[in-house]
Amino acid sequence: MLSVIYKNKDFLVLNKPAGMLVHNSKTNSRFKPITNYQLPITNPTTVVNWLLQNYPEVKDVGDNSSERPGIIHRLDKDTSGVLLVARNQRFFEYAKKLFQEHKIQKTYFALVHGKLIGKGIINQPIGLKNGTIKRTVKAKSMRMVKEAITEYESIKVYKIDDDFVSFVKLTPQTGRTHQLRIHLASIGRSIVGDQLYGKKKNPWNLSRQFLHAESLEFSLENGERLKIEAEMPEDLQEIINSLNTNY
Repeated sequence: MLSVIYKNKDFLVLNKPAGMLVHNSKTNSRFKPITNYQLPITNPTTVVNWLLQNYPEVKDVGDNSSERPGIIHRLDKDTSGVLLVARNQRFFEYAKKLFQEHKIQKTYFALVHGKLIGKGIINQPIGLKNGTIKRTVKAKSMRMVKEAITEYESIKVYKIDDDFVSFVKLTPQTGRTHQLRIHLASIGRSIVGDQLYGKKKNPWNLSRQFLHAESLEFSLENGERLKIEAEMPEDLQEIINSLNTNY
């Protein structure tokens, strides 16, 4: 269930559940945004619909407020965790600049297939594979190629029967679509449950990627440093609790 972790007059920080789109897209056109802001709906299908119902002041905020009002950055549909939303245009511009200058620290947790030990940096540009809408780092010919950098740190490695999984902390230095999922898959450590870039099966029959946006840290306009965290959802926490054989 979508919830508010923190709010003030300028912005909201939400805890987005897995399975919820941030906003409508061409490939998900059935999820129409609300145009009548007084119309209540029981189960909003997107974060934007929920925002327009509960915080209608966002309706004119952003670079493209008709499609993604208040939205400064995004999470994949099946990624849970912290999401920053602007309540006015002034803060939107301020936060947008922070993201552009890499002054917002984002931290994610993921469970990946195989052993991932120590710390490291994955610095591989990401682009679209010709003839598809799938992103990659490996195609000989890619289009719309953009720089992408991810720092990782292994927290724990677990043995499961004759295989291993690793619980890792991820700190993206850039914000490309599917970046963490693609980068981890590129080093042979795809995220558990990732049906697009990883293995189709996992021991828990998890049907969404084990990827959680745990925190955002940034400075406010007055210089105050703020770090906001989102608890790991129950479905992912139960998996970690079950992994009691530490390699």
